[in-house]
Amino acid sequence: ADRKKLHTAPVGHVFRLRPFHVLVATGGGYAGYRKYEDYKLEQLEKKGIEVPVKLASEWEVALYKSVPTRLLSRAWGRLNQVELPTWLRKPVYSLYIWTFGVNMKEAAVEDLHHYRNLSEFFRRKLKPQARPVCCLHSVISPSDGKILNFGQVKNCEVEQVKGVTYSLESFLGPRISTEELRFSQAPPGNSFQQQLVTKEGNELYHCVIYLAPGDYHCFHSPTDWRVSHRRHFPGSLMSVNPGVARWIKELFCHNERVVLTGDWKHGFFSLTAVGATNVGSIRIYFDQDLHTNSPRYSKGSYNDFSFISNNNKEGIPMRKGEHLGEFNLGSTIVLIFEAPKDFKFHLKAGQKIRFGEALGSL
Repeated sequence: ADRKKLHTAPVGHVFRLRPFHVLVATGGGYAGYRKYEDYKLEQLEKKGIEVPVKLASEWEVALYKSVPTRLLSRAWGRLNQVELPTWLRKPVYSLYIWTFGVNMKEAAVEDLHHYRNLSEFFRRKLKPQARPVCCLHSVISPSDGKILNFGQVKNCEVEQVKGVTYSLESFLGPRISTEELRFSQAPPGNSFQQQLVTKEGNELYHCVIYLAPGDYHCFHSPTDWRVSHRRHFPGSLMSVNPGVARWIKELFCHNERVVLTGDWKHGFFSLTAVGATNVGSIRIYFDQDLHTNSPRYSKGSYNDFSFISNNNKEGIPMRKGEHLGEFNLGSTIVLIFEAPKDFKFHLKAGQKIRFGEALGSL
């Protein structure tokens, strides 16, 4: 009489699969498969074997987007902020250093016990002498990383990697007012690319730098310029490693990004920080109103913020090499700027570069 009844749910209710779970499992599995394919491509590239371009279909891109990378990135960000016990810090950071080849001799603080959590370790500062800024060239690398592509912008298309392009207008968004950027009034029939070029005889150039997880995560001003406008595009947080950039057309237009635009002595200048998986947080030091990787956003939306005001008509002046912002892990920096036709890059596609080294000059 004292026995308790055991209530059981039907097996069908216990193991019922929901559409969300199916999408996560399928998308996650496919993302893992793509990672393996990227690894194989990297091995072929190291052997000097040219890999043919094979773009993803619409359903493959949709499947990849079904993976909740924004949610995972926020969870990763919170995990990174959990304070580690002192005894655990050295083993955890040492594993990361070994995995990604981090050079701690360049860090301002080499003692691993100093970093309370992974976030502080990712955002570690360098010794002042570790990255001397090149004074002889007009544009320097804003960060450590790998050069994916560079050159002139042609036909309003920019190469993210060799053979794979994205639309200049989709990436930067609609043209900003002439009052803010001191643009010349271009005829309405001109292309978007022509409207960005303010001086006769100038060309539009671009450079794409990929920051790996083991790289220094801060980025700096690549030249002396004036930042007058910020445009924030919420979006996906797909991986931006070279393998995925070669696979998904207009990858940088899909992902969350922060576009800083302004002008330098030769005309239009812009720097764009592109977010990626586990890099939901993009921080611009002088922009306290910027909040990235928010839980909700409207597809295709963007928000603008002007640094031009009645009290500050010059915007934000930046000096070459000055601290500009940081990522939480690794990602991509895209420079798009106007310069005279005799501007020359001092680069090779695929080369490693460090902050402060020359990108190009006149």
